[in-house]
Amino acid sequence: MNAPAQPQAASRLSAVERDALISLLADEDPAIFKLVRERLVACGGIAAEWLRPHVLSADPRLRRRAQDIIQHFARHEADDRFLGFCLHHGEDLNLEQGAWLLAQTQYPDINVEAYQALLDSYAAALRDRIKPRGNARHRLGVINQYLFGELGFTGNEKNYYDPANSYLNCVLDRRTGIPLSLSLVYLLLARRLQWPIAGIGLPGHFICRYQGSTEEIYIDPFHGGRLMSKADCVAFLLRGHHALQDEFLTPASPRRMLTRMCGNLHQTYTRLNQMAEVTRIQRYLVALTR
Repeated sequence: MNAPAQPQAASRLSAVERDALISLLADEDPAIFKLVRERLVACGGIAAEWLRPHVLSADPRLRRRAQDIIQHFARHEADDRFLGFCLHHGEDLNLEQGAWLLAQTQYPDINVEAYQALLDSYAAALRDRIKPRGNARHRLGVINQYLFGELGFTGNEKNYYDPANSYLNCVLDRRTGIPLSLSLVYLLLARRLQWPIAGIGLPGHFICRYQGSTEEIYIDPFHGGRLMSKADCVAFLLRGHHALQDEFLTPASPRRMLTRMCGNLHQTYTRLNQMAEVTRIQRYLVALTR
């Protein structure tokens, strides 16, 4: 969007012209709607304010199209916020904040505070269930039983390439996702509980690792929190014909995790041939790899 030109376009419209444009949003002719939409978008963000009262219109077509244009501007604002976050934070960026900013680029109206409160409630429930002197396997067993047994979080093997699998709000709503997004939920709960758990970016898979003073345990959230040893991870690498590189079992930085989230979305949208979304995600990847 060309910000300097938008106020000029808006200032050239009289109130009568503005009202006429808005009334034409409900026109049955798709070509007319396209022209009107382009004209309103050219006016910039102020057009969203003009249209906001019409999302309550009795005309369902006008409601839907007004909401579409409002969402257009909301997504652009969210896009700018996320890009700014990527450009101004380093390796140890706030992963939870980044995940919510990314989600808002697709779902700008989500209530982030409500989702954070939901995660807080999950962590509070776990605190009440964990024995103060329980060992690591006991604590991990409790979180696995609660998260994957009671709450029903599961890997989305049926629709693995659904973009919703990579947006944190959708993962929490549907309680399903891909390895990285389910690992993210696991990590966000672990941080609320102050457990020493990190994300591990294996080639083609993502897991978590508990690192205590005397033991390390790997966790596979995509497969119900299955507990693994380092030998199991090495076997996974060998089965995939991957070299045994130390970096594969090194905790991923928050920035690397956010980059991988965007990479997953880029792959998914490419697979779905949604090229406008591919271009959008490509901009994020460029910002994150600078």
